[in-house]
Amino acid sequence: METKKMILSGIFTRKFSVSVLSLIVYFISHTSLAQDVWSVEVRPGVNVATKDLGDADLNTGFGFEGTFSYRFMPHLSAYAGWSWNKFKSDESFAGTDMDFEETGYTFGLQFIHPIGASDLDFIVRAGALYNHIEVEDDDGELISDSDHGFGWQAGGGIVFSLSERWRLIPTVRYRSLSRDLTIGNTETEVDLNYVSFGIGASLNF
Repeated sequence: METKKMILSGIFTRKFSVSVLSLIVYFISHTSLAQDVWSVEVRPGVNVATKDLGDADLNTGFGFEGTFSYRFMPHLSAYAGWSWNKFKSDESFAGTDMDFEETGYTFGLQFIHPIGASDLDFIVRAGALYNHIEVEDDDGELISDSDHGFGWQAGGGIVFSLSERWRLIPTVRYRSLSRDLTIGNTETEVDLNYVSFGIGASLNF
C-alpha cells in the first residue's frame, strides 16, 4: 500500500512539473518582441521559524529560491519557480540532530509600483507552494518524506534599480506548509511556518 502511494505521488509530482514547464513555454511562445516583460530572480535568504515543527524546536535556517516572472500588465506579473530551505533541530520527534528540508515549487502574482517620485519601487508578492518536507539524519540519510502538498506564501519589500536591467530586491516573506511525516510506525502532522529575510538579484529581459 505504501509503495502504491509513493508511485502515485511520484506520478502526480511529475505531471505537476510538466504542467508548470508547459505554462512557462506557453508564455514564452506567446510573448511579443517587447523587452523587459520577463525577469529572472535568484534569492538567498535566512529563515526564522514562528512555531515548533511538531515538537521540534527549529534553529535558524537558510535557503534559496529561483523564479521566472512574466509582466502581463504595467505593474502586475505572474511568477513561477523552485526553492530549497533547510532547518536543523537538536531535539525532535524524529531524533537528535535532524535536518528538515523543504523543497518544491512556488507560483503566484507580484505587484511592483514606484514609491512617489523616488527611484525606488515597492513589491508585494502572494502565491502558492507545492512543496514537501524531508527529514535527514546527521549523516545525510533520508528518514522520512512527507510527499508534496500545497501551502502559501506572502511578502513584500523594496526594489533598487542598479541599471536598466539589474535590480536588487530585499524582501520579507511569510511561508506556511502543513504536511504529515511518518517516523517508524508513527505519523505526525506538522506545520512549517517561518519568516524569511532575503535579498534577490533580478535581471529583466
